[in-house]
Amino acid sequence: MIKNIILDFGGVLVDWNPHYLYDDVFGSRRKADWFLSNVCTEEWNARMDAGASFRREVVMLQRKFPQWAGEIELYDTGWWRMMRGTIPGMFQLVREMKETGHALYGLSNWNDRKFHTYVQSSYPIFGLLDGMVISGEEKVIKPDERIFRILLDRYGLKAEDCLFVDDSPANTAAAAKLGFKTIVFKSAESLRAGLVSYL
Repeated sequence: MIKNIILDFGGVLVDWNPHYLYDDVFGSRRKADWFLSNVCTEEWNARMDAGASFRREVVMLQRKFPQWAGEIELYDTGWWRMMRGTIPGMFQLVREMKETGHALYGLSNWNDRKFHTYVQSSYPIFGLLDGMVISGEEKVIKPDERIFRILLDRYGLKAEDCLFVDDSPANTAAAAKLGFKTIVFKSAESLRAGLVSYL
């Protein structure tokens, strides 16, 4: 029986995407794609998610790509422009989960300073959670199994009692190996349908 529901943040609860910033900066989705694939890459962003200093990583990348120094700077100073609203339908669905008596926890790869500064207080959906584990605070990111164990240990949970929801198949696969039930998130509507099998 599922007692606890574990939710990813970006792409599940709230809408974060660097294209929201860089499509405007470059005036072209294609140019933004190139920049995010070759300069401010997912791998580079993951270092900040794992707790590296945002400022230090930006400066180091500017030294590597001085011709893109201004655009790289915006990854820090314009970070808030990467945020949009709550994922459609998720506030209501999360509230319904809570009303059924399930404990709700967050498990997210996010730079802790950016999350606490720009995100947590701006979106009421986070107030519905009973606890959370943020990768930037723990210095380890999904899909590393250590961050899942941190969550279980901190809140006294058993993996077999938990349903983990994430938009990354790699992350849900890692959770499944530890005994979590999992759903790959696509939309609030598909999640609602998938929950029927577990709740």
